[in-house]
Amino acid sequence: MKHAGPETLERLAPLLAAVRARSELVERRPGVFYRKSRAFLHFHEDPEGLFADIRPGDEWLRVNVTETAHRAEFEEILARAFD
Repeated sequence: MKHAGPETLERLAPLLAAVRARSELVERRPGVFYRKSRAFLHFHEDPEGLFADIRPGDEWLRVNVTETAHRAEFEEILARAFD
């Protein structure tokens, strides 16, 4: 599974806009976010779809973000990480 390229990130533009609005996160490379000095979120593409790897705690979670309906779960995890 490879990291998401520019075309894939373009498809995720609305989702990325929500992530970029979080002042706690720093986007060190397109689609790669850090929280303080720790890797927090990045995106992958593979034949099965688009995925976000997010680390809201100690472990990474892989969340399907291929379709808009899938993205609700990701947005919930993201919001809980900042509660």
